[in-house]
Amino acid sequence: MELLGGPLFAVAGAGESHGPGVVTIVFGCPPGLWLERQRIQAWLDRRRPGGTRHGTPRRESDRVTFLAGLYQDDHDRLTAGPTLALDGDDPQAAATYDAGYTTGEPIAAVVLSTAGRAGAYEQFRGPTGAVRPGHTDLVKHYQSGGFVDIRGGGRSSYRSTISDVIGGGIARLYLERAFGTVFLSSVVGVGPLRAERTLAAAVAELGPRIADEQVSALSAALDGTWDEVGIPTIDAAFAAAAADLIKQTRVAGDSLGAVVEVVGLNVPALAGDPLYHSLKLRLMGSLGGLHAAQACEIGDGAAVAGRRGSENNDPIRGTGYARNSHGGLIGGITTGNPLVARVAFKPTSSIARPQQSVRKDLAEIDFELRKGRHDPCVGVRAGVTLESRMAIEVMNAVLMHAARHVDPADFDLFPTEE
Repeated sequence: MELLGGPLFAVAGAGESHGPGVVTIVFGCPPGLWLERQRIQAWLDRRRPGGTRHGTPRRESDRVTFLAGLYQDDHDRLTAGPTLALDGDDPQAAATYDAGYTTGEPIAAVVLSTAGRAGAYEQFRGPTGAVRPGHTDLVKHYQSGGFVDIRGGGRSSYRSTISDVIGGGIARLYLERAFGTVFLSSVVGVGPLRAERTLAAAVAELGPRIADEQVSALSAALDGTWDEVGIPTIDAAFAAAAADLIKQTRVAGDSLGAVVEVVGLNVPALAGDPLYHSLKLRLMGSLGGLHAAQACEIGDGAAVAGRRGSENNDPIRGTGYARNSHGGLIGGITTGNPLVARVAFKPTSSIARPQQSVRKDLAEIDFELRKGRHDPCVGVRAGVTLESRMAIEVMNAVLMHAARHVDPADFDLFPTEE
């Protein structure tokens, strides 16, 4: 059983790349959070295929519909979401939720798929189907005994991260309301290119607590490079060079890796645990476990291995930590400083260039991809999913911390006589 987050706040998903849709259930959101469908849709729009000129040419609107877990007394406003319909001998149609308060019950959402192309995967069909190097084709075939959806990687497709973004969006809204927490990301590497200015450096200049107008300025800078060249990064000059390199690589039938920095601002201190529920462990597993991710660093990451302790230890004053090489985590517990992580993504596996591979019966072949719509640099649109996964893990850690502090007054049903 796969759950993202948990045990107190968790996300479950179902759906394949070219199936009818992706279903998401979010467990553990406390009651009373005002949730508007369009807030979640804005994050899904950043994730969706076709959302950047440097991504897959597949086009999906990825409209989210909410089916459970929300309520408000204005029923017309509650049910103003898109209509879901079933045709056939007994046609049915139902309004979906557009805005309401979370009830504390599981929240259910559906995103339909409309751009599947099953015919593009004929060369992978059956026990003698070809295996794409770098993909899960071979291991999933044998793991499932041959009963696996071959279309677009099936459940292994990046399309499954729709659930990450929906669940992460709910966590983001809750943490923003409670603490002013915001999650941002910036591409800092594409192939051999590296950004000279990073999001972590920009945040470090602002101090541990980031004001709303400072958050808005950072977001505007990231939105600017996304709108202008299709790469969300704090470094505009790097964005232009990276965009040119991606174009050249796509024309050559090849792909590129990327490095994405994700930062949590105004994260509450004292969330997390030191050992088996260490937030560092959870974040490195969640962020580093995303599709195509090959490495995850927290704070200054691998660079700390070359330092002395006297160089690496962050000074502490009465007002907090004076530096943040620890990336907002010490002993798996948040310090109140910004959470900082970097995730390295491998080059997209699906490329047009000839490669050595096998068929599923292990007969060796010279493999050439016949059809397909793929990202030449998958890391370019991974930022919103990394932000979502970080939000889910922080949300769970916050609820775990709150569970340590029990107020008997919260358990009173009827007034107690003095």
